[in-house]
Amino acid sequence: MNIQRHTRRDVLKAGCATAVGMGVPCVITSTALGSKDKLPASERVTLAHIGVGNRGRYLLESYRAHGRGAQSVAVADCYVDRREAVAATIGGTSYADFREILAREDIDGVVIATPDHWHVPIAIMAARAGKDAYVEKPLGLSLEQDLLCRQVFRKYNRIFQYGTQQREAPHLQFGRKLVQSGKLGKLKAIEVQAPNGGSGGSTAAAPVPSGFDYEMWLGPAPKVPYTVDRCKPQGTYWIYDQSIGYLAGWGAHPLDVMVWCYDGDQTGHYTVEGTGDIPTEGLYDTVYNWKMIMRMADGVKITFKPGSNSTKFIGTDGRFEMTRNSLRAFPKNLLPANIPSNSHIHNGAKHIQDYVDSIRSLQAPSSPIDDAVRSDVISHLCNIAVRTGEKITWDPLKQQLLGGSEKAKAMLTRSMQKPWTL
Repeated sequence: MNIQRHTRRDVLKAGCATAVGMGVPCVITSTALGSKDKLPASERVTLAHIGVGNRGRYLLESYRAHGRGAQSVAVADCYVDRREAVAATIGGTSYADFREILAREDIDGVVIATPDHWHVPIAIMAARAGKDAYVEKPLGLSLEQDLLCRQVFRKYNRIFQYGTQQREAPHLQFGRKLVQSGKLGKLKAIEVQAPNGGSGGSTAAAPVPSGFDYEMWLGPAPKVPYTVDRCKPQGTYWIYDQSIGYLAGWGAHPLDVMVWCYDGDQTGHYTVEGTGDIPTEGLYDTVYNWKMIMRMADGVKITFKPGSNSTKFIGTDGRFEMTRNSLRAFPKNLLPANIPSNSHIHNGAKHIQDYVDSIRSLQAPSSPIDDAVRSDVISHLCNIAVRTGEKITWDPLKQQLLGGSEKAKAMLTRSMQKPWTL
């Protein structure tokens, strides 16, 4: 059973009503009442931003520009100069420890744009603290993290918005309707491509920069010496202690399109097998050059390999490819004369507003936790298949592996450095 939600806005409204009922004046300021361009305080969504590096700062500025009815009031980051500078721009408070943000009762939701290994631990803590969460992709560092994250958000009845902004693109929304219309005939195959990973990175220990809390940055990840390439791209994406690489980091985009359009991964157990390279020298050690094959319960064959960011659906009566910026079809008459145009600014703005509106209305957002888990599970199964050399069988109904070696089963979880837990 879901725990009853009580929002900060409920408290504000109830407090004023109680005061009036007791004959006590309820003073309402002009700021609280709002204006033509600003909602009253009781309806305003207060946000805090956890991680304000390149992506996090972009999201914060997007919320300020496009999140009508939202107010950013706090930031947390491991770089002192970064967090203080961003906090100053919003007139908010900066924190070295994100847990202080979660303890604040006046914050409705958080925006999590940290390195990958922090996404789920912080999201889970946020939900338990009564906060809604916008979480950047990819999702978890393990299947255990993914499944627990979904369980916690359901238990506490919190809003979860995944950072897959392309769902707001009009041309992809059109494409989804076409795929689901049956005009392709019986679906036979899906081809998914995502940009490739790579090797390299310095393993030489280096001094930790002044003003950087490296211990907090690592958090639940293994304690290892600082290197110049660990805490910045591509290190934040391609080091296995902190990520599973572009199988999930970039795969999250086209795989999300796939699960958005097709639900064959939910109908029965399916197999995942394939090959890939794992660097043996340098700092980066996530899978790249992968070539994966998935065979679904409905007979559809899915291939996943490096390439462009695309998802192609192949049926008995046609083929249809969806990318971030385009649609391609055969036969060509599957497409209208005027394909809806794409705008990254529009997509980002709408996705942000969708999160804000969902917090206020308690309605499901456009990119919910269930779909985030579905696409990320596929990425993790690919990673397990490559690293074990096995054909992996997944039961989506029981949410578990069928068979598999002890090595494969051990990869369902990740250990966490104390004091951090799930």
